[in-house]
Amino acid sequence: MNVSDERTRSLWMDVTVAAAPRVDRNETADVAVVGSGIAGLSVAYELAQRGAAVVVLDRADIGTGMTARTTAHLASAFDDGYAELMKSHGRDVARLVYRSQAAAIDRIETIQAAEGIGCDFARLDGYLVLASGTPASALDAELAAATDAGVPVTDEREQTPIHAKSLVRSLRFANQARVHPLKYLSGLAGPIVRQGGRLYAHSPVENIEETKDGVMLTTSGGHEVRAGHAVLATNSPIVNRLAVHAKQAPYRTYAIAAPLGRGRLPDALYWDTHDPYHYVRLQPGPEEQDLVIVGGEDHKSGAADDGERRFGALERWIRDRLPKLGKLTHRWSGQVMEPIDGIGFIGRNPGQSRVFVATGDSGQGITGGALAGLILADLITGRENPWADIYDPARKPLRKLGEFVSENTTALRSFAQYLLPGEISSLGSLKPGEGGILRSGLRKVAACRDASGQLHLSSAACPHAGCVVVWNSLEQCWDCPCHGSQFAPDGSVLNGPSFGPLAPAEGVSQDAAE
Repeated sequence: MNVSDERTRSLWMDVTVAAAPRVDRNETADVAVVGSGIAGLSVAYELAQRGAAVVVLDRADIGTGMTARTTAHLASAFDDGYAELMKSHGRDVARLVYRSQAAAIDRIETIQAAEGIGCDFARLDGYLVLASGTPASALDAELAAATDAGVPVTDEREQTPIHAKSLVRSLRFANQARVHPLKYLSGLAGPIVRQGGRLYAHSPVENIEETKDGVMLTTSGGHEVRAGHAVLATNSPIVNRLAVHAKQAPYRTYAIAAPLGRGRLPDALYWDTHDPYHYVRLQPGPEEQDLVIVGGEDHKSGAADDGERRFGALERWIRDRLPKLGKLTHRWSGQVMEPIDGIGFIGRNPGQSRVFVATGDSGQGITGGALAGLILADLITGRENPWADIYDPARKPLRKLGEFVSENTTALRSFAQYLLPGEISSLGSLKPGEGGILRSGLRKVAACRDASGQLHLSSAACPHAGCVVVWNSLEQCWDCPCHGSQFAPDGSVLNGPSFGPLAPAEGVSQDAAE
Protein backbone atom coordinates (compact mmCIF):
# COMPACT_ATOMS: atom_id res chain seq x y z
CA MET A 1 0.00 0.00 0.00
CA ASN A 2 1.00 3.62 -0.51
CA VAL A 3 -0.65 7.00 -1.09
CA SER A 4 -2.30 5.66 -4.26
CA ASP A 5 -4.66 3.89 -1.83
CA GLU A 6 -5.96 7.20 -0.50
CA ARG A 7 -9.42 8.20 -1.66
CA THR A 8 -8.82 10.92 -4.27
CA ARG A 9 -7.31 10.25 -7.67
CA SER A 10 -5.29 12.67 -9.72
CA LEU A 11 -5.45 13.42 -13.42
CA TRP A 12 -2.32 11.33 -14.00
CA MET A 13 -3.18 8.09 -12.26
CA ASP A 14 -4.63 6.22 -15.25
CA VAL A 15 -1.09 5.80 -16.60
CA THR A 16 0.83 2.68 -15.57
CA VAL A 17 4.52 3.55 -15.21
CA ALA A 18 6.03 0.06 -15.29
CA ALA A 19 5.13 -3.48 -14.35
CA ALA A 20 7.49 -4.85 -11.70
CA PRO A 21 7.57 -7.95 -9.47
CA ARG A 22 8.03 -8.17 -5.73
CA VAL A 23 11.60 -8.77 -4.70
CA ASP A 24 11.75 -12.52 -4.05
CA ARG A 25 15.45 -13.10 -3.42
CA ASN A 26 18.52 -11.39 -2.02
CA GLU A 27 20.00 -8.85 -4.39
CA THR A 28 23.27 -6.99 -4.92
CA ALA A 29 23.82 -3.71 -6.73
CA ASP A 30 26.12 -0.74 -6.98
CA VAL A 31 23.25 1.49 -5.83
CA ALA A 32 19.90 0.69 -4.22
CA VAL A 33 17.23 3.36 -4.72
CA VAL A 34 14.24 3.41 -2.38
CA GLY A 35 11.27 5.15 -3.98
CA SER A 36 10.22 5.19 -7.65
CA GLY A 37 8.88 8.71 -8.06
CA ILE A 38 10.55 11.50 -9.99
CA ALA A 39 13.59 11.65 -7.69
CA GLY A 40 14.11 7.89 -7.44
CA LEU A 41 13.78 7.14 -11.15
CA SER A 42 15.80 10.23 -12.14
CA VAL A 43 18.66 9.07 -9.93
CA ALA A 44 18.37 5.50 -11.23
CA TYR A 45 18.35 6.71 -14.84
CA GLU A 46 21.42 8.92 -14.44
CA LEU A 47 23.37 6.15 -12.69
CA ALA A 48 22.33 3.49 -15.20
CA GLN A 49 23.52 5.76 -18.00
CA ARG A 50 26.92 5.81 -16.30
CA GLY A 51 27.10 2.05 -16.14
CA ALA A 52 26.08 1.50 -12.52
CA ALA A 53 24.07 -1.56 -11.52
CA VAL A 54 20.88 -0.20 -9.95
CA VAL A 55 18.05 -1.76 -7.95
CA VAL A 56 14.87 0.29 -7.35
CA LEU A 57 12.51 -0.71 -4.52
CA ASP A 58 9.05 0.69 -3.88
CA ARG A 59 6.40 -0.10 -1.27
CA ALA A 60 3.68 -0.21 -3.95
CA ASP A 61 3.44 -0.05 -7.75
CA ILE A 62 6.19 1.83 -9.55
CA GLY A 63 5.57 5.58 -9.81
CA THR A 64 2.42 5.67 -7.67
CA GLY A 65 3.68 7.80 -4.77
CA MET A 66 3.53 11.56 -4.33
CA THR A 67 4.79 12.21 -7.87
CA ALA A 68 1.38 10.97 -9.04
CA ARG A 69 -0.23 13.69 -6.89
CA THR A 70 1.73 16.66 -8.21
CA THR A 71 0.59 19.23 -10.78
CA ALA A 72 3.97 18.98 -12.58
CA HIS A 73 4.98 22.60 -13.01
CA LEU A 74 8.61 22.74 -14.16
CA ALA A 75 9.78 26.05 -12.80
CA SER A 76 13.02 27.93 -12.33
CA ALA A 77 10.89 30.69 -10.82
CA PHE A 78 11.61 29.91 -7.19
CA ASP A 79 8.77 28.58 -5.02
CA ASP A 80 9.44 30.87 -2.04
CA GLY A 81 10.51 33.76 -4.25
CA TYR A 82 13.97 35.07 -5.06
CA ALA A 83 13.45 38.07 -2.80
CA GLU A 84 13.15 35.78 0.22
CA LEU A 85 15.96 33.56 -1.03
CA MET A 86 18.27 36.55 -1.49
CA LYS A 87 17.44 37.82 1.98
CA SER A 88 18.22 34.51 3.70
CA HIS A 89 21.07 33.19 1.55
CA GLY A 90 22.55 36.06 -0.45
CA ARG A 91 23.06 36.69 -4.16
CA ASP A 92 25.64 33.98 -4.86
CA VAL A 93 23.41 31.19 -3.54
CA ALA A 94 20.36 32.64 -5.32
CA ARG A 95 22.24 32.55 -8.61
CA LEU A 96 23.29 28.95 -8.05
CA VAL A 97 19.73 27.94 -7.14
CA TYR A 98 18.41 29.49 -10.35
CA ARG A 99 21.04 27.74 -12.47
CA SER A 100 20.34 24.40 -10.79
CA GLN A 101 16.60 24.65 -11.35
CA ALA A 102 17.09 25.72 -14.97
CA ALA A 103 19.52 22.82 -15.49
CA ALA A 104 16.93 20.37 -14.13
CA ILE A 105 14.35 21.54 -16.66
CA ASP A 106 16.95 21.35 -19.43
CA ARG A 107 17.75 17.78 -18.37
CA ILE A 108 14.11 16.69 -18.55
CA GLU A 109 13.85 18.26 -21.99
CA THR A 110 17.02 16.49 -23.15
CA ILE A 111 15.99 13.09 -21.79
CA GLN A 112 12.47 13.13 -23.19
CA ALA A 113 13.85 14.06 -26.62
CA ALA A 114 16.69 11.51 -26.55
CA GLU A 115 14.48 8.66 -25.32
CA GLY A 116 11.47 9.58 -27.47
CA ILE A 117 9.19 9.94 -24.44
CA GLY A 118 5.69 11.16 -25.32
CA CYS A 119 5.03 13.07 -22.11
CA ASP A 120 3.46 16.33 -23.36
CA PHE A 121 6.60 18.27 -22.51
CA ALA A 122 6.42 21.91 -23.60
CA ARG A 123 8.41 25.05 -22.90
CA LEU A 124 6.17 27.82 -21.58
CA ASP A 125 6.28 31.24 -20.04
CA GLY A 126 5.44 31.47 -16.36
CA TYR A 127 3.52 34.42 -14.89
CA LEU A 128 3.65 35.57 -11.29
CA VAL A 129 0.35 37.45 -11.12
CA LEU A 130 -0.39 40.26 -8.67
CA ALA A 131 -3.34 39.18 -6.51
CA SER A 132 -5.99 41.26 -4.79
CA GLY A 133 -4.88 42.49 -1.40
CA THR A 134 -1.20 42.09 -2.23
CA PRO A 135 0.90 45.27 -2.54
CA ALA A 136 2.63 45.94 -5.84
CA SER A 137 5.84 46.25 -3.85
CA ALA A 138 5.86 42.44 -3.62
CA LEU A 139 6.41 42.26 -7.37
CA ASP A 140 8.94 45.10 -7.22
CA ALA A 141 11.03 43.19 -4.70
CA GLU A 142 10.80 39.92 -6.62
CA LEU A 143 11.70 41.60 -9.92
CA ALA A 144 14.79 43.20 -8.39
CA ALA A 145 15.93 39.99 -6.68
CA ALA A 146 15.30 37.72 -9.67
CA THR A 147 17.13 40.12 -11.97
CA ASP A 148 20.06 40.22 -9.54
CA ALA A 149 20.12 36.41 -9.50
CA GLY A 150 20.40 36.31 -13.30
CA VAL A 151 16.87 35.03 -13.89
CA PRO A 152 15.26 35.97 -17.25
CA VAL A 153 12.25 37.96 -16.04
CA THR A 154 10.26 40.89 -17.40
CA ASP A 155 7.72 43.24 -15.85
CA GLU A 156 4.37 42.89 -17.67
CA ARG A 157 1.43 45.31 -17.62
CA GLU A 158 -1.16 43.37 -19.60
CA GLN A 159 -3.94 41.49 -17.89
CA THR A 160 -3.92 37.69 -18.00
CA PRO A 161 -7.11 35.63 -17.55
CA ILE A 162 -5.84 34.71 -14.07
CA HIS A 163 -5.81 38.30 -12.83
CA ALA A 164 -8.64 39.69 -10.74
CA LYS A 165 -10.65 42.08 -12.90
CA SER A 166 -9.07 45.31 -11.67
CA LEU A 167 -5.43 44.18 -11.85
CA VAL A 168 -2.99 43.90 -14.74
CA ARG A 169 0.56 43.50 -13.47
CA SER A 170 2.66 40.32 -13.47
CA LEU A 171 6.24 39.11 -13.80
CA ARG A 172 6.96 36.88 -16.79
CA PHE A 173 9.56 34.13 -16.37
CA ALA A 174 10.78 32.68 -19.67
CA ASN A 175 11.68 29.04 -20.34
CA GLN A 176 9.51 27.33 -17.77
CA ALA A 177 7.85 24.05 -18.78
CA ARG A 178 5.19 21.44 -18.11
CA VAL A 179 5.12 17.66 -18.40
CA HIS A 180 2.84 14.68 -17.81
CA PRO A 181 4.67 13.28 -14.78
CA LEU A 182 3.73 9.60 -15.05
CA LYS A 183 4.27 9.41 -18.81
CA TYR A 184 7.73 10.85 -18.15
CA LEU A 185 8.40 8.29 -15.39
CA SER A 186 7.30 5.51 -17.72
CA GLY A 187 9.78 6.83 -20.27
CA LEU A 188 12.56 6.70 -17.66
CA ALA A 189 11.73 3.18 -16.51
CA GLY A 190 12.31 1.60 -19.92
CA PRO A 191 15.93 2.78 -20.35
CA ILE A 192 16.73 1.90 -16.72
CA VAL A 193 15.68 -1.70 -17.34
CA ARG A 194 17.43 -1.85 -20.72
CA GLN A 195 20.65 -0.76 -19.01
CA GLY A 196 20.32 -3.66 -16.57
CA GLY A 197 18.45 -1.91 -13.77
CA ARG A 198 15.99 -3.95 -11.73
CA LEU A 199 12.65 -2.52 -10.56
CA TYR A 200 10.78 -4.10 -7.64
CA ALA A 201 7.25 -3.14 -6.58
CA HIS A 202 5.37 -4.01 -3.35
CA SER A 203 8.72 -4.42 -1.59
CA PRO A 204 8.76 -2.04 1.40
CA VAL A 205 12.15 -1.45 2.98
CA GLU A 206 12.05 -1.93 6.74
CA ASN A 207 15.68 -1.51 7.74
CA ILE A 208 18.76 0.25 6.40
CA GLU A 209 22.19 -0.44 7.81
CA GLU A 210 25.38 1.23 6.66
CA THR A 211 28.60 -0.76 6.98
CA LYS A 212 32.21 0.20 6.32
CA ASP A 213 32.03 -1.03 2.73
CA GLY A 214 28.38 -0.71 1.77
CA VAL A 215 24.72 -0.59 2.74
CA MET A 216 22.32 -3.43 3.54
CA LEU A 217 18.58 -2.94 3.11
CA THR A 218 16.06 -5.42 4.45
CA THR A 219 12.57 -5.65 2.95
CA SER A 220 9.34 -6.61 4.66
CA GLY A 221 9.63 -10.05 3.09
CA GLY A 222 12.98 -10.60 4.79
CA HIS A 223 15.08 -10.29 1.63
CA GLU A 224 18.35 -8.39 1.72
CA VAL A 225 19.70 -5.95 -0.83
CA ARG A 226 23.41 -5.25 -0.50
CA ALA A 227 24.73 -2.22 -2.34
CA GLY A 228 27.66 0.13 -2.37
CA HIS A 229 25.34 3.10 -1.82
CA ALA A 230 21.66 3.73 -1.09
CA VAL A 231 19.43 6.61 -2.15
CA LEU A 232 16.25 7.35 -0.17
CA ALA A 233 13.76 9.15 -2.41
CA THR A 234 10.60 8.63 -0.36
CA ASN A 235 9.02 12.12 -0.04
CA SER A 236 10.00 12.23 3.64
CA PRO A 237 13.18 10.19 4.17
CA ILE A 238 12.88 6.88 6.02
CA VAL A 239 15.98 7.46 8.15
CA ASN A 240 16.86 9.57 11.20
CA ARG A 241 14.63 11.08 13.83
CA LEU A 242 15.78 14.69 13.62
CA ALA A 243 18.77 15.31 11.35
CA VAL A 244 16.65 16.23 8.32
CA HIS A 245 13.10 15.96 9.64
CA ALA A 246 13.56 18.83 12.08
CA LYS A 247 14.51 21.11 9.19
CA GLN A 248 11.36 20.58 7.13
CA ALA A 249 7.63 20.23 7.62
CA PRO A 250 4.84 18.38 5.75
CA TYR A 251 2.14 20.43 4.04
CA ARG A 252 -1.04 19.25 2.35
CA THR A 253 -1.90 20.86 -1.00
CA TYR A 254 -5.06 20.52 -3.14
CA ALA A 255 -5.73 20.42 -6.88
CA ILE A 256 -8.69 20.28 -9.26
CA ALA A 257 -9.00 19.83 -13.03
CA ALA A 258 -11.74 20.74 -15.51
CA PRO A 259 -12.02 21.07 -19.31
CA LEU A 260 -11.88 24.36 -21.20
CA GLY A 261 -12.06 25.09 -24.90
CA ARG A 262 -8.60 25.31 -26.43
CA GLY A 263 -7.34 28.87 -26.73
CA ARG A 264 -9.49 30.33 -23.96
CA LEU A 265 -6.51 30.32 -21.60
CA PRO A 266 -3.04 30.90 -23.09
CA ASP A 267 -0.80 27.89 -22.49
CA ALA A 268 1.48 29.04 -19.69
CA LEU A 269 2.20 28.49 -16.03
CA TYR A 270 0.53 30.87 -13.59
CA TRP A 271 1.03 31.62 -9.89
CA ASP A 272 -0.39 34.47 -7.85
CA THR A 273 0.97 36.41 -4.88
CA HIS A 274 -1.49 35.11 -2.29
CA ASP A 275 -0.14 33.16 0.67
CA PRO A 276 -0.77 30.28 0.16
CA TYR A 277 -0.66 30.98 -3.55
CA HIS A 278 -2.83 29.60 -6.36
CA TYR A 279 -1.12 27.84 -9.25
CA VAL A 280 -2.56 27.07 -12.68
CA ARG A 281 -1.46 25.19 -15.79
CA LEU A 282 -2.99 23.43 -18.81
CA GLN A 283 -2.80 19.79 -19.80
CA PRO A 284 -3.60 19.05 -23.47
CA GLY A 285 -6.84 17.16 -23.88
CA PRO A 286 -8.78 15.66 -26.80
CA GLU A 287 -11.13 17.32 -29.29
CA GLU A 288 -9.99 20.93 -28.98
CA GLN A 289 -10.24 20.81 -25.21
CA ASP A 290 -7.58 21.44 -22.61
CA LEU A 291 -7.76 20.53 -18.96
CA VAL A 292 -7.16 23.42 -16.59
CA ILE A 293 -5.33 22.30 -13.46
CA VAL A 294 -5.64 24.56 -10.42
CA GLY A 295 -3.87 24.05 -7.12
CA GLY A 296 -3.50 25.77 -3.78
CA GLU A 297 -5.26 26.10 -0.42
CA ASP A 298 -2.20 24.57 1.30
CA HIS A 299 -2.01 23.98 5.03
CA LYS A 300 0.32 22.20 7.39
CA SER A 301 -0.45 18.48 7.45
CA GLY A 302 -2.88 17.65 10.24
CA ALA A 303 -3.72 21.30 10.92
CA ALA A 304 -7.09 21.14 9.15
CA ASP A 305 -9.61 18.53 8.05
CA ASP A 306 -11.73 20.50 5.59
CA GLY A 307 -10.67 19.26 2.18
CA GLU A 308 -14.15 19.67 0.66
CA ARG A 309 -14.19 23.34 1.65
CA ARG A 310 -10.75 23.85 0.11
CA PHE A 311 -11.79 22.21 -3.15
CA GLY A 312 -14.80 24.52 -3.19
CA ALA A 313 -12.61 27.57 -2.64
CA LEU A 314 -10.35 26.57 -5.53
CA GLU A 315 -13.30 26.04 -7.83
CA ARG A 316 -14.88 29.38 -6.97
CA TRP A 317 -11.57 31.16 -7.48
CA ILE A 318 -10.97 29.73 -10.95
CA ARG A 319 -14.59 30.02 -12.15
CA ASP A 320 -14.53 33.71 -11.27
CA ARG A 321 -11.74 34.01 -13.84
CA LEU A 322 -12.76 31.33 -16.34
CA PRO A 323 -16.59 31.23 -16.30
CA LYS A 324 -16.71 28.89 -19.33
CA LEU A 325 -14.80 26.19 -17.45
CA GLY A 326 -16.50 22.80 -17.67
CA LYS A 327 -17.50 20.38 -14.93
CA LEU A 328 -14.71 19.20 -12.65
CA THR A 329 -13.20 15.91 -13.78
CA HIS A 330 -10.64 15.39 -10.99
CA ARG A 331 -9.99 16.49 -7.42
CA TRP A 332 -6.98 15.35 -5.42
CA SER A 333 -4.54 16.29 -2.72
CA GLY A 334 -0.86 15.60 -2.09
CA GLN A 335 1.86 16.26 0.42
CA VAL A 336 4.94 18.42 -0.04
CA MET A 337 7.86 18.79 2.32
CA GLU A 338 8.69 22.43 3.05
CA PRO A 339 12.34 23.12 4.01
CA ILE A 340 12.67 25.90 6.56
CA ASP A 341 15.22 27.83 4.49
CA GLY A 342 13.49 27.29 1.14
CA ILE A 343 16.11 25.00 -0.42
CA GLY A 344 15.66 21.24 -0.73
CA PHE A 345 17.87 18.59 0.86
CA ILE A 346 19.77 16.54 -1.74
CA GLY A 347 22.97 14.77 -0.76
CA ARG A 348 24.55 12.56 1.89
CA ASN A 349 22.36 11.77 4.83
CA PRO A 350 23.88 13.60 7.83
CA GLY A 351 26.25 11.34 9.73
CA GLN A 352 26.51 8.77 6.95
CA SER A 353 28.78 8.40 3.95
CA ARG A 354 26.97 5.85 1.77
CA VAL A 355 23.33 6.80 2.30
CA PHE A 356 21.87 9.72 0.35
CA VAL A 357 18.51 11.51 0.57
CA ALA A 358 16.38 13.66 -1.70
CA THR A 359 13.63 15.58 0.08
CA GLY A 360 12.38 19.09 0.84
CA ASP A 361 10.66 19.34 -2.54
CA SER A 362 8.54 22.35 -1.51
CA GLY A 363 6.32 23.29 -4.48
CA GLN A 364 8.88 22.18 -7.08
CA GLY A 365 8.95 18.43 -6.72
CA ILE A 366 9.34 17.53 -10.40
CA THR A 367 12.13 20.04 -10.97
CA GLY A 368 13.73 18.99 -7.68
CA GLY A 369 13.50 15.31 -8.56
CA ALA A 370 15.33 15.81 -11.84
CA LEU A 371 17.92 17.89 -9.98
CA ALA A 372 18.38 15.05 -7.49
CA GLY A 373 19.34 12.84 -10.43
CA LEU A 374 22.07 15.27 -11.45
CA ILE A 375 23.48 15.91 -7.97
CA LEU A 376 23.34 12.40 -6.51
CA ALA A 377 24.71 10.68 -9.61
CA ASP A 378 27.71 13.01 -9.42
CA LEU A 379 28.25 12.47 -5.69
CA ILE A 380 27.99 8.69 -5.95
CA THR A 381 30.33 8.43 -8.95
CA GLY A 382 32.89 10.86 -7.50
CA ARG A 383 32.32 13.79 -9.82
CA GLU A 384 32.24 17.45 -8.84
CA ASN A 385 28.80 19.05 -8.80
CA PRO A 386 28.37 22.84 -8.73
CA TRP A 387 25.22 22.71 -6.58
CA ALA A 388 25.97 19.97 -4.06
CA ASP A 389 27.01 22.33 -1.27
CA ILE A 390 23.88 24.49 -1.31
CA TYR A 391 21.57 21.44 -1.22
CA ASP A 392 23.66 19.61 1.41
CA PRO A 393 21.25 17.97 3.94
CA ALA A 394 23.79 18.57 6.74
CA ARG A 395 23.71 22.36 6.38
CA LYS A 396 22.60 24.42 9.37
CA PRO A 397 20.12 27.13 8.30
CA LEU A 398 21.10 29.57 11.08
CA ARG A 399 19.50 32.55 9.34
CA LYS A 400 16.15 30.77 9.60
CA LEU A 401 16.30 29.99 13.32
CA GLY A 402 12.84 31.50 13.86
CA GLU A 403 11.28 29.23 11.23
CA PHE A 404 13.15 26.26 12.74
CA VAL A 405 11.61 26.93 16.14
CA SER A 406 8.16 27.63 14.68
CA GLU A 407 7.99 24.46 12.57
CA ASN A 408 9.19 22.26 15.41
CA THR A 409 6.53 23.46 17.83
CA THR A 410 4.25 21.08 15.92
CA ALA A 411 5.93 18.15 17.64
CA LEU A 412 5.56 19.81 21.04
CA ARG A 413 1.87 20.47 20.44
CA SER A 414 1.42 16.90 19.25
CA PHE A 415 3.01 15.42 22.38
CA ALA A 416 0.82 17.70 24.47
CA GLN A 417 -2.19 15.85 23.02
CA TYR A 418 -1.35 12.93 25.31
CA LEU A 419 -2.41 15.12 28.25
CA LEU A 420 -5.71 16.23 26.74
CA PRO A 421 -9.09 14.51 26.43
CA GLY A 422 -9.87 12.60 23.25
CA GLU A 423 -11.71 14.08 20.26
CA ILE A 424 -14.48 11.49 20.54
CA SER A 425 -16.07 10.13 23.69
CA SER A 426 -17.40 6.84 22.30
CA LEU A 427 -16.86 4.53 19.37
CA GLY A 428 -20.57 4.31 18.73
CA SER A 429 -20.63 7.90 17.47
CA LEU A 430 -18.37 7.09 14.50
CA LYS A 431 -20.10 6.85 11.13
CA PRO A 432 -18.55 5.27 7.99
CA GLY A 433 -15.69 7.47 6.79
CA GLU A 434 -15.20 9.13 10.17
CA GLY A 435 -12.27 8.94 12.55
CA GLY A 436 -10.98 10.54 15.71
CA ILE A 437 -8.77 10.14 18.74
CA LEU A 438 -10.19 8.33 21.77
CA ARG A 439 -8.61 8.39 25.22
CA SER A 440 -8.19 4.97 26.82
CA GLY A 441 -6.62 5.42 30.23
CA LEU A 442 -3.21 6.99 29.66
CA ARG A 443 -3.19 6.02 26.00
CA LYS A 444 -4.57 7.64 22.85
CA VAL A 445 -6.38 5.40 20.34
CA ALA A 446 -6.82 6.18 16.64
CA ALA A 447 -10.38 5.02 15.95
CA CYS A 448 -12.11 5.12 12.58
CA ARG A 449 -14.74 3.41 10.47
CA ASP A 450 -13.75 2.85 6.87
CA ALA A 451 -16.15 3.49 3.99
CA SER A 452 -17.70 0.04 4.43
CA GLY A 453 -18.39 0.72 8.10
CA GLN A 454 -15.72 -1.57 9.55
CA LEU A 455 -14.23 -0.27 12.79
CA HIS A 456 -10.44 0.01 13.09
CA LEU A 457 -8.57 0.68 16.34
CA SER A 458 -4.86 1.50 16.44
CA SER A 459 -2.42 3.27 18.68
CA ALA A 460 -2.48 6.99 17.90
CA ALA A 461 1.31 7.22 18.28
CA CYS A 462 3.19 7.44 14.99
CA PRO A 463 5.93 4.77 15.12
CA HIS A 464 8.50 7.21 13.71
CA ALA A 465 8.74 9.64 16.63
CA GLY A 466 5.62 9.18 18.72
CA CYS A 467 3.56 12.15 17.52
CA VAL A 468 -0.24 11.80 17.68
CA VAL A 469 -1.77 11.15 14.26
CA VAL A 470 -4.73 13.12 12.88
CA TRP A 471 -7.67 11.79 10.84
CA ASN A 472 -7.90 13.02 7.24
CA SER A 473 -11.52 12.54 6.20
CA LEU A 474 -10.89 13.57 2.58
CA GLU A 475 -8.24 10.95 1.91
CA GLN A 476 -9.51 8.46 4.52
CA CYS A 477 -6.13 8.12 6.18
CA TRP A 478 -4.22 9.09 9.31
CA ASP A 479 -1.67 11.91 8.88
CA CYS A 480 1.28 12.52 11.17
CA PRO A 481 1.56 16.31 11.55
CA CYS A 482 5.22 16.19 12.60
CA HIS A 483 7.16 14.47 9.84
CA GLY A 484 4.70 13.38 7.15
CA SER A 485 3.96 9.69 7.75
CA GLN A 486 0.52 8.53 6.58
CA PHE A 487 -1.46 5.42 7.49
CA ALA A 488 -4.48 3.58 6.09
CA PRO A 489 -7.61 3.14 8.25
CA ASP A 490 -6.31 -0.26 9.41
CA GLY A 491 -3.01 1.32 10.46
CA SER A 492 -0.94 0.12 7.47
CA VAL A 493 1.77 2.57 6.51
CA LEU A 494 1.14 4.53 3.29
CA ASN A 495 3.98 7.03 3.38
CA GLY A 496 7.24 7.36 5.32
CA PRO A 497 9.25 8.21 7.28
CA SER A 498 7.63 5.48 9.40
CA PHE A 499 8.85 2.02 8.42
CA GLY A 500 5.94 0.22 10.00
CA PRO A 501 2.21 0.47 10.74
CA LEU A 502 0.42 1.96 13.70
CA ALA A 503 0.55 -0.48 16.58
CA PRO A 504 -2.61 -2.32 17.65
CA ALA A 505 -4.64 -0.44 20.24
CA GLU A 506 -4.34 -1.68 23.79
CA GLY A 507 -7.13 -1.66 26.36
CA VAL A 508 -10.00 -1.19 23.89
CA SER A 509 -12.09 -4.13 22.75
CA GLN A 510 -13.33 -3.90 19.18
CA ASP A 511 -15.93 -6.59 19.81
CA ALA A 512 -17.30 -4.66 22.78
CA ALA A 513 -17.37 -1.48 20.74
CA GLU A 514 -19.48 -3.16 18.10
